[in-house]
Amino acid sequence: MPESDVLRIVQLNIGSLLEPHWDRRREEILAWFDRLDPDLVCLQEVWESGTGTNTAGWLVEHAPAGRWHWCFGGYSFPEDAWADRSLRFGSAILSRWPIDRHEVLPLPLDPAPPDPHPSWRIQSELLYAHTAGIDAFSTHLAPPPAQAYLRVQQVLAIDDAIRARRNPDTPLPAVLCGDFNAKPLSDEMRFLNANAVIEGRSTSYVDSWSTLRPTEPGNTYDPLTNPQARALNVPPQRIDYVFIGDPFLRPGGAGRILRTDLAFHEPLTGIHASDHFGLVVDVAWPQKPSAA
Repeated sequence: MPESDVLRIVQLNIGSLLEPHWDRRREEILAWFDRLDPDLVCLQEVWESGTGTNTAGWLVEHAPAGRWHWCFGGYSFPEDAWADRSLRFGSAILSRWPIDRHEVLPLPLDPAPPDPHPSWRIQSELLYAHTAGIDAFSTHLAPPPAQAYLRVQQVLAIDDAIRARRNPDTPLPAVLCGDFNAKPLSDEMRFLNANAVIEGRSTSYVDSWSTLRPTEPGNTYDPLTNPQARALNVPPQRIDYVFIGDPFLRPGGAGRILRTDLAFHEPLTGIHASDHFGLVVDVAWPQKPSAA
């Protein structure tokens, strides 16, 4: 259990629609939730049908009663990829505390990409939730490895959206989690952590993994050790992140990263939770309120 002055964040792309064995993997996710006991969870590749079925909702319903407050936001697939226009694909945020407001924002999309595969035209999302004074954001950027030009535009839009919504007077910096589909040395990730200037702009978010474990690869997509990850035929890489907004001069050291570990990287119930590994991050939060 996290300490009373620590915010524990969990990040996971749950792969609940396009990957097999969701009926078993969702039990594995619950087992990891029990082990980690997080305060805030960001999930991607959540889907919701027109009949009200929601895969993040299933996790909430099968957790202890009253454990989670939650929200979801997403968009339909390209019509040539998924005929059911009522299905939405996106992110969810789970919190120990009530969610005061939430909003889903579309990220830049290339309507005429150089490759005709529908994956080049998936609408990426940024989900915002304000909870217990936290400005939390969950995102999933363009998947194709070669679509870095679009991910650059997407991180610029994310930075704009966070600047417009975060409250600079709250003790804790904004929390940004997601499957960014980008490696640490890419332009888009270097922009977020103040190592690159794009279009005359710069920003600063703290990458939890590179802060505490700079010499370790931290691969979150690893077909060598995770059978779920072999279908896409991509090499091992770190593409999932937990960022904390700039903690400079925050009272009491709020926003300082205390712990970063892989999570969901070994089976607890006999199957991997997802084709992605997740992350668990502890952040100093001296002003943390009691759980709702």
